[in-house]
Parts: sequence; structure tokens; C-alpha cells
Amino acid sequence: MIAPKIKETINSKGASVIRKMFEEGILLKKKYGDDNVFDFSLGNPDLDPPKEVVDAILEVAKDTTHGCHGYMPNAGYPETRLAMAEKVSGEQTVKLEEKNIVMTVGAASALNCVFKSILSLGDEVIVPAPFFAEYRHYVANFGGKLIEVPSKSDFSLDVPAIEKMLSLKTAAVLINTPNNPTGKIYSESDIEELAAALKKHGNSCGRMPCLICDEPYRAIVYDGAKVPPVFPKYENAVVVSSFAKDLSIPGERIGYIAVNPKCEDSDEFISACTFCLRTLGCVNAPAFFQKVVAKSWNAKVDYSSYARRRDLLMAILDKAGFEYCRPQGAFYLFVKVPSRWNDDDSAFCDYLKKFFILSAPGNGFGKKGYFRLAYCVSEKTIVNSEKAFIAAAK
Repeated sequence: MIAPKIKETINSKGASVIRKMFEEGILLKKKYGDDNVFDFSLGNPDLDPPKEVVDAILEVAKDTTHGCHGYMPNAGYPETRLAMAEKVSGEQTVKLEEKNIVMTVGAASALNCVFKSILSLGDEVIVPAPFFAEYRHYVANFGGKLIEVPSKSDFSLDVPAIEKMLSLKTAAVLINTPNNPTGKIYSESDIEELAAALKKHGNSCGRMPCLICDEPYRAIVYDGAKVPPVFPKYENAVVVSSFAKDLSIPGERIGYIAVNPKCEDSDEFISACTFCLRTLGCVNAPAFFQKVVAKSWNAKVDYSSYARRRDLLMAILDKAGFEYCRPQGAFYLFVKVPSRWNDDDSAFCDYLKKFFILSAPGNGFGKKGYFRLAYCVSEKTIVNSEKAFIAAAK
């Protein structure tokens, strides 16, 4: 009954390793107690949604207007699209309108809509590694091929390496900043260099690649860092994002696609994404939370607790002798596997489980020899994990 390709994928060693680790953590906590299991496996934000979101939920829930739970235009409520246009205009320093936005069922839905819109069989999507593990599946869904290009040692973009991989088959370059799993923010100079390379390639071969910017962690930054805008640098660009991480509502599945107004055929791009949203079975973004985020998207959120947890975990890793690059945003640490393990990150993550530390191996993110720790957990969990990390490092 199951298609061979899907059967092979779900039975592969690396299939949904993060989710499996998360589910294993639940069982371990039941057996050994919450205080004795240190689950850093899943990027599940543990901050409560801000008051503005809760107030908006209560306000929308009171609405008993006839038809308030009915269909709306597939691209979303006009007032919600207008609110997202205001949000992205501020972030990208380019004026967007309602017509430049499609509301989606989270950022994952947004990416799938974009890929379905632009990919033909055999087309390629270039991504700097490491990257969010599900990208492989999203691109493969539509007959595309993900081309993985290693980043520099500090996880910044290696634009010359990306440029070497550009071809007539290149439909898009996909970047995620702040990055999951590294927490790296790609610099303005990185973006400018990448934009110049894409323009040069497009002008020479006649196919201008789409630059897709996956930005669900844009608001979660540290030490005064800022995520540079892309739209002023490259016209053929699209932003996909959600409110899963910044407003701590990952289970509500609400996101959007924002197309650069200067993108070639931008109106047709929006029409394509709207069509694909419908035919992928999403139909439209959830009505209730479209209304909620329209009222609360600009809520002020204090992310200092994430910064504090980052610093606590870095101090523990320093004490244990682990190597890593300091995250500039998001809530992940991407840590080097000790040299004696010969870059076998899967084996090392299995070893960490003996100390009740749950982590995600780097090979799933396209970077062997590392493991990811999600520090969106309680400070108590981080503090209590110190002895376990020190013991595991010996």
C-alpha cells in the first residue's frame, strides 16, 4: 500500500531523528523523572505567548458574527495580509502591499507552496550547510534536488562555493537566518555578495534564481545583532516565515509568504503560491489565528531568558571542553563532537543518552561531526545537566 519511496524514507536511519529523540525523552522522563533527563532535542519554544496574543485569542473567541468561521479568500483575510505587509515592510525596508502576501499554514506550508510554484522535475535548490533537516523532503516533494554547499568554518556563507554550483537547473537558493542549527546570522556583506553572484549568473544564462529567505527566528537575536534585509539587495526574492518561534505558538500553524514587489512577475508568483496552497490541501491558513496575528503580530517579547540560557549552556560546554560557535540568534548551539569519536555524531548522540542527554546529530542537518542542542528549555534543566556533560566529555 505504501509507496516504495515513502517506505524507504520513513524506515531510513535518519528519518525524523529529532522527533524520535523528543518522543524518547517523554518516555525517559516518565521512568526517571523530569529533573534527571536533559532533553535538548527539539526546538519547541517554552516561553508563554505574550499577553497581546492571549488578549487577541480571547477577543477573537468572543466573536459570534455569522460566518466568522467560514472560508475567506485563499490567500487570507485582507486585513491580515495588510498587517503582514506592514510587518515585512519594516523588516525589509521595502514597501509591501496586501497583494504581496499569502497567509499559510506555518512556514513549512509556505516553503512547500513556494517550491511547488517554482520547481520543475530535476530543478535544483542550493542550500548552505548546515540547514534545517526537513528541507530535503520539501524539495523532493516536487521532483527537485537539494544541492548542499558547506558553509565556512564560522558558518558564514561561502559565496564562491555557492557560485560554483549555480547552473541552468538552479531554480532557487535557500537561506535560513538566524540559522537552525547554528544560530548564525548571515551578514549584510554575505547577502550583498550572494545577491551579486545570483544577478551575474541570471544575466549570463537567462534564468534568474529565486532567493528564498526562511526567517522564523528573525526576532530572536542577541548582543544587539540584527538580521539584514534581503529585498533591497535582490529583486527576485521571497521571505517565508511564521509566528511559531517569536510568539511561541508553534502548534497553531500560522505563517506567510512575502514576495518582493520588484520580483519579476510578482503578481503571477502570488497567484501561483495561492493556487498551490489550495491544491496542496491546505486551502487557506486557519481563520482564527489569521485574526489573532493580525491583532498581535507586533507584540513586544522579552527574549532575554533565551540569551541567559544560551550563556549558561555555553559556560557548561566550556567547562566540559566542547567546541562551538557562539550563536547570534535562534535558540540552538551547534557543538563539535569530541575528536576521539572521528566525527561519528550519531554514535556520540547515542552515547550522550547514557547520561540522559538528548541531542540531535549534525548529519541530519548536512554537517557531520557536530550535534545540536536546543536551549529553549528550563534553566533548571540546563544547570542540572552540567555533571552529565562533564562526565560525557571524559
